[in-house]
Amino acid sequence: MPILYVVGTPIGNLEDISVRALRVLREVGLIAAEDTRKTRRLLSAYEVDTPLTTYHEHSSKAKLNQLLGHLEREDVALVSEAGMPGLSDPGYDLVVAAFDRGICVVAVPGPSAVITALVVSGLPTDQFVYVGFLPRRKGQRQRLLGSMCDESRTIVAFEAPHRLTEALTDIGEILGDRRVSVCRELTKVHEENFRGRVSQAREHFAQPRGEFSLVIEGKTRAWL
Repeated sequence: MPILYVVGTPIGNLEDISVRALRVLREVGLIAAEDTRKTRRLLSAYEVDTPLTTYHEHSSKAKLNQLLGHLEREDVALVSEAGMPGLSDPGYDLVVAAFDRGICVVAVPGPSAVITALVVSGLPTDQFVYVGFLPRRKGQRQRLLGSMCDESRTIVAFEAPHRLTEALTDIGEILGDRRVSVCRELTKVHEENFRGRVSQAREHFAQPRGEFSLVIEGKTRAWL
């Protein structure tokens, strides 16, 4: 029976692709990609000529069914814009649909911005909670942060550059001036990892650019 491969791809540096991932991408009949432009750059770098199609958050139900039809005949690899598909990513829907059809789903592990940011944060890694992208609307973001005031685990979140200042302000006001690690452009040319207090991070990133991962200290005795 054909297999849906969930393939991890680099979050920045193209050298982070695994040998197994390259083999699978060469052997499958079709690659379903969130961003075909970025995936083409990866495939071109490693001379992979497997057919490519789009699958992203705006893809129709018909496109989902089309991919399921391919999976009745041949293996398909699912890749996201960067990292592991299914994390803050529309690939989740395809994985669920494949399971519902009795199709085998196999992970080909690879880079993850969540884990990468966590392990270089200098904050506890034994337990953590991932909340994805912080809500765009201020009220929703504040409610989410308010619900986490008593969270003792390390908190990991993503944020867009144009909302970073507002997000850090809300974090400081609601959670307190906790320790935080703010990672920018992980594994890319302009990679940066700032460690300090929330207020210091807000001052440091006065003109934020790039993609950001936030690792926030959980509630400790200092915040009781």
